Amino acid sequence: MPRPLRLVFENSIFLIAGALTALIWANTDRESYDQFIGIDLAALWGDHAEPAVTHDAASGEDAHAGGGHHAMTLQVFVNDVLMALFFAIAGMEVWESLLPGGALSNPRKAATPLLATLGGIVGPAGLYLLAAGFSSDGDLTRGWAIPCATDIAFSYLFARWIFGSGHPAIAFLLLLAIADDAAGLIILAVFYPQGEIQPQWFLLTLLAVGICFMFRQRRVQSFWWYLLIPGVMSWWSFHSAGIHAALGLVPIIPCMPHAHTDLGIFARSELHRNDTLNEFAQWWKNPIEIILGLFGLVNAGVAFSGVGTGTWLVLFGLLVGKPLGITVFTWLAEKAFKLEVPAGMSYRHILTLGMIAGIGFTVALFVSEAAFPAAQYSAELRDAVKMGALASFGAAGLAFAIARLLGIRPGSSADPATGEAEIP
Repeated sequence: MPRPLRLVFENSIFLIAGALTALIWANTDRESYDQFIGIDLAALWGDHAEPAVTHDAASGEDAHAGGGHHAMTLQVFVNDVLMALFFAIAGMEVWESLLPGGALSNPRKAATPLLATLGGIVGPAGLYLLAAGFSSDGDLTRGWAIPCATDIAFSYLFARWIFGSGHPAIAFLLLLAIADDAAGLIILAVFYPQGEIQPQWFLLTLLAVGICFMFRQRRVQSFWWYLLIPGVMSWWSFHSAGIHAALGLVPIIPCMPHAHTDLGIFARSELHRNDTLNEFAQWWKNPIEIILGLFGLVNAGVAFSGVGTGTWLVLFGLLVGKPLGITVFTWLAEKAFKLEVPAGMSYRHILTLGMIAGIGFTVALFVSEAAFPAAQYSAELRDAVKMGALASFGAAGLAFAIARLLGIRPGSSADPATGEAEIP
């Protein structure tokens, strides 16, 4: 792939472009934007489903054209179907990190970042709920998980710019982000069901997993067999059970043939592995970047005037709760549990990477949609919390400012207080 095109795919440019396009479009012609994301895909094939939820630009409210199930709109298709591939890759990262050599495979090594991850959830959720308690809108408390998210791709990108390649703070942040992904998957499944839970459908999930293991036993290598048969079955079981359908491919990830060790997330050497799970990830890597662009396009169309209480609650959680929770829980890990902070890191690095982890963006935007579905909540409320998720990009600028203030330079981990160089 030519270098300019490779840079586009490797730096989440599609996602940024999609989000910016949505913002501009929604603030210049909201009616046509809402018509675009509300396109009934089933109707294109002559199958007229129940009209989708639409946004009334005049009243600022969401409306239904009748009861019953919702149409398979473009937004629903992207969020429930295409994003299942994104969460499958997130699930793969968590699964591989548990394998020998993986970031979560050594409990003692992972203990400090795992406690930091807990702080990165308790801190933002706690501050969000505390502040939401003073709000007159009780519905806002439902969004407590929005500021718990960390966008792993953008966090990794900015961490490399701030700390330099190879700094231990990057490995610490990646481990924290992977654990945060795992927690995010659980939070979405448990706290944000799409409807009334129908547990009998989990029998279909178990059947899908069983077929997956049967394929593996028969040495089926192509990931397409796993994706198109047990994968579709698993997705449909989640959709029917009331669990968010975007998580539907996660159960089949551990069942695919895979390497027995992990070389690390973003490791170039992973490209030379040809097991089924890695081939799945490599094949879908670039298409998922385009899917994320579509995700930004159909979800980030919020009115600039939509800034409200929800915006400040999300930002309070991400920009204050995240770095505070991560720093405090890392301190507790060291002082109360006698665990070690990785060599080459001090609390100035912890505070800085805590701010970097405050970039919620993709996952925060997704949780905003899950927490406040259009069928039940006003467009004003949803726009407010979404604006907070989008504005969390500001954490990157604050992280650069904190790094500069604390004397952190790329490729250097010298302590400005002592002048002594730490282990890079």
